Amino acid sequence: MNCNRFRLPFLLCATLGIAFAPGLLTAEDAGPLKSRLGALPYKIAYETYVDGNWEIFVMNPDGSHPVNLTKTPKVNEHYPQISPDGTKLAYVGDVGEGRDAIRTLYVADIDGQNPRKIADHAREPFWSPDSKTICYLDQEFPKFQVIDYYTKGIEFYDLATGKVTPHVNYTNLHHLYNPGFSKNGKWIVSTVHAGMGYGHAILLIEAHGTNIINLEIPGCRPCLSPDGKQIAWGAGDNEIAAAPLDTDAATPKVGPWRVRIKDAKEKIYHVDWSPDSQYLSFSMGPDGEGDLTKAGTFQAACEIMGVYAPGWNLAVVPAEPGRTIDLLSAGPGDFTLITTNGLSNKESAWFRAGTK
Repeated sequence: MNCNRFRLPFLLCATLGIAFAPGLLTAEDAGPLKSRLGALPYKIAYETYVDGNWEIFVMNPDGSHPVNLTKTPKVNEHYPQISPDGTKLAYVGDVGEGRDAIRTLYVADIDGQNPRKIADHAREPFWSPDSKTICYLDQEFPKFQVIDYYTKGIEFYDLATGKVTPHVNYTNLHHLYNPGFSKNGKWIVSTVHAGMGYGHAILLIEAHGTNIINLEIPGCRPCLSPDGKQIAWGAGDNEIAAAPLDTDAATPKVGPWRVRIKDAKEKIYHVDWSPDSQYLSFSMGPDGEGDLTKAGTFQAACEIMGVYAPGWNLAVVPAEPGRTIDLLSAGPGDFTLITTNGLSNKESAWFRAGTK
């Protein structure tokens, strides 16, 4: 698939003799949405592949002032997850190549300083609403596999004591990926693939019990909004949707879809909410299965963590109810790229730094 969306900015910069760098934007990309994003008191963390290594960067919501937080040439960092209070960064780091790689969970200060290891063979961390616990998925078998649903169980790591406690339903949780807590702490939302009696589904898993609810929506990688009232998810390779979801209800159900983002040419994945639940960010780019000539990368679908995805960038749209946004025709008030270098930019994570 041709990455037509990014061709004009590259040609323009080539003509003017301007070099791209992580997060660099063109004047052509500026517009009303970009201006609104620039005024927000938030940051966005993300993973990107620079100088032969995966790193975690942070930038302003309009894409300005990108900063490398990790700077570790021998560790490939992925999947930044910010604590709700905005003070800590959890992420995974890969050391080694192929099936011999070891994926390790780390936690650091919000500026990337003072990193410490939490667990080896750990996948896809997520935070409890009170920022006191880092939750994660165990790797299914000791030998590494890049597929995102290569997982078993859920663990809870207490930051204060270092104690690790398995989920009460640990042995029945299998092949989950992209988990996240609800604001009220009652539920964990996640995708399951070929496990737990499901072919593929988005589930609510009781955080401290055994109840499991199939939300009966297509797709994967759900993300619950910070206001506790909505869910966004990838409804397909080329569509992101958002809808109401009341996690305080006795049996939560997804309401009518009220935001739809579509792109008939590019894949769109990894949706995340802004802290005020007013904007959605996501990754987008051409289909592919990686490039094993790139050190520290793997072969699989390009949206999977650790797979090199050339031409992939981060974008933002407003999450206004009743909207269908076609990215092929959307104007500057409805859609903006916040990276343009195509360096496998994925897994955006919004936060308000230092929130108490």
